[in-house]
Amino acid sequence: MVENNLQTKIQKLRSQIDDLRYRYHVLNDPEVTDAMYDEMMNELRYIEEQHPELITADSPTQRVAGKVLEKFEKIVHSVPQWSFNDAFSEEEMTDWQERIMNYLDKQIGSRPKDLDYCCELKIDGLHMVLTYENGLLKTAATRGDGKVGEDVTNNIKTIHSVPLRLSSMRHSRESGNLGNQNKIPAYAGMTLVAEGEVWLGAKMLAKLNIERKKNNEPEFANPRNAAAGTIRQLDPSVVRERKLSLTAYDISSLVIPTESRDEWRDLLVRDSSTTLRFGRNDSVIDSQEKELLMLEKLGFLTDKHWEICKTLGEIFAFYKSVEKMREQFEFWIDGIVIKVNQKKYQDALGFTGKAPRWAIAYKFPAEQGKTRIKDIYVQVGRTGALTPVALMEPVKLAGTTVTHATLHNFDEIKRLGVKIGDYVIVEKAGDIIPKVIRVLDKLRDGSEKGVGEPRKCPICGSEVKRYQIAGSEAGAALMCTNKKCFAKQLENIRHFVSKDAFDIDGLGEKIVEQLMNEGLVKNPADLFTLTKGDLEPLERFAEKSADNLIEAIAKAKIQPLNRFIYGLGIRHVGEETAIRLAKHYIKLENILSASFEDLQNVNDIGPRVAEEIFKWFRDGENKKLINDLINNGVKIKDLKLTTYNLKLTGQTFVLTGSLESMSRDEAEEKIREFGGSISSSVSKKTSYVVVGAEPGSKYQKAQELGVKILNEKEFVKLLLV
Repeated sequence: MVENNLQTKIQKLRSQIDDLRYRYHVLNDPEVTDAMYDEMMNELRYIEEQHPELITADSPTQRVAGKVLEKFEKIVHSVPQWSFNDAFSEEEMTDWQERIMNYLDKQIGSRPKDLDYCCELKIDGLHMVLTYENGLLKTAATRGDGKVGEDVTNNIKTIHSVPLRLSSMRHSRESGNLGNQNKIPAYAGMTLVAEGEVWLGAKMLAKLNIERKKNNEPEFANPRNAAAGTIRQLDPSVVRERKLSLTAYDISSLVIPTESRDEWRDLLVRDSSTTLRFGRNDSVIDSQEKELLMLEKLGFLTDKHWEICKTLGEIFAFYKSVEKMREQFEFWIDGIVIKVNQKKYQDALGFTGKAPRWAIAYKFPAEQGKTRIKDIYVQVGRTGALTPVALMEPVKLAGTTVTHATLHNFDEIKRLGVKIGDYVIVEKAGDIIPKVIRVLDKLRDGSEKGVGEPRKCPICGSEVKRYQIAGSEAGAALMCTNKKCFAKQLENIRHFVSKDAFDIDGLGEKIVEQLMNEGLVKNPADLFTLTKGDLEPLERFAEKSADNLIEAIAKAKIQPLNRFIYGLGIRHVGEETAIRLAKHYIKLENILSASFEDLQNVNDIGPRVAEEIFKWFRDGENKKLINDLINNGVKIKDLKLTTYNLKLTGQTFVLTGSLESMSRDEAEEKIREFGGSISSSVSKKTSYVVVGAEPGSKYQKAQELGVKILNEKEFVKLLLV
């Protein structure tokens, strides 16, 4: 039996070490030398080695996990991970504000006069999702595809700015003075999902590259690449040596025990060292600025440069000031993030299919470089559009070497006057493919060659036609007229089998191309005629892999209407538009007979998209494709199967926690099948909140607002009655 004084000694050592860690890695205020810190760590490590029964998950000694992994496991995010839409000019920011104001006008009946914005630095690193249960770090995961990420918990534990347990005492925002500490309510029972950015400091990058150069290893192009590569190391000891940091900026889920809520609410109001402008409300965190303060109180490293802006003018001033000082930061930044500050307006604005409406990334001007065009070739996309692409001499942009840039269309080539052999200025904006923005025509030597507009498709040799929607410069393109063009069909099938469409596992680009080359598949409908005997003779296929693919294809035969529509690859019809069409028309035959005018009555579908949909469903080849799909066994799950399904029409559901009888996606699809709609946030307009195991803050919000809560059994019963 360990004596009580030894337990006390361990607790004190851990507390002191954690305080020194916090001062050094969060407050940037080292109080003792590294040697003294190491001495205390060694003392604690020795005691724990002698008494392993005293080791706890939040002990400082558990930060370094020496075991090398064979691979990273997958983690399903409890909260979807979104990315931001980008803006690159004041005009685009003005358009964004006008959009959200119009949307709020429709949602709440007026344009709010008290709306303000929380403006933060956009750190260019690797997005990370941290989950705490009962105050202790449980998992850390990468963003992945937004639904599933990689479990990198062991690597994140080596980052000293990440608390292994949520703090019980932390400093105020603008003071590291021990005398100015605030007592924090107990974290026991608290469940938290926090988001942040993992980054590598510029000094550490320089040090790493010196070492890599000595070892004849390729140097890291920039801090972001170095951070991403480091986090994906299977050996945590490598991660520890590179001294990464994590800056937290969002709370995507939070459950505070009832007995602690008033303490937290009062604390976030009374902190006199902040410039927060809010009073006591029913919700603990009712604004983005409170969220940032909460993260700091819990012991996370947060950036201190955020500001609250009330107007676009203030946002532009903040943007310009940050741009001037961007080189002063240890981390890279590529712009600022603007978020609607009030949570009530965030809830009303909600999300599009890809991003929150209530936030936007205002990026710095794209990096430019000078290079020479070696050749110009043409790509053919799934819509048949011919896109000219410049092959260039290598040029570094935003820390990466690029050799290709888009020229968009042949009108753009004429506008720029681009020739093969020209020196040009190329620009990279965000993560999109670089583009040519200017020709340096004074550098020509006469050897340059002009580029003619092709009259034939470079893949199939068919005639091409000019495709342009009136008043839309972006819609201008040359199109291959051959609906059976190999390139078009390849892209069509790749889109059809993608995760958000029919989601047929095992049908990658090479397999699709192989099936087309063998003449087994000409269009998506042919996939459902494949047999095991067709596949086994092919290269890359053994008996087991053939069985797996046939099984995956059979499983994909039953699809909800929205996925069926999205999989067809109609121009300008993304996931959200497909969902709107499915919810509005309920059955495929209703869409087939819809007029051009009727299509424009669907929420958020304008004339341009309506025209594409109308034309697509009246094309003979497209009608044949739909008939072939159905004849080959594809079944569409209509959103209204019988009259009693109308009972969910007009009702909004929010899901939180994990369900046992079905996945989150399956539950959402069932709600849509019965006419209901899905929301990512709880408001007074929410009809039901469906609560599974380990629910997040949405459960708490539903209780506060008096929204009806259903457990899984009640939810299933509602679907069945």
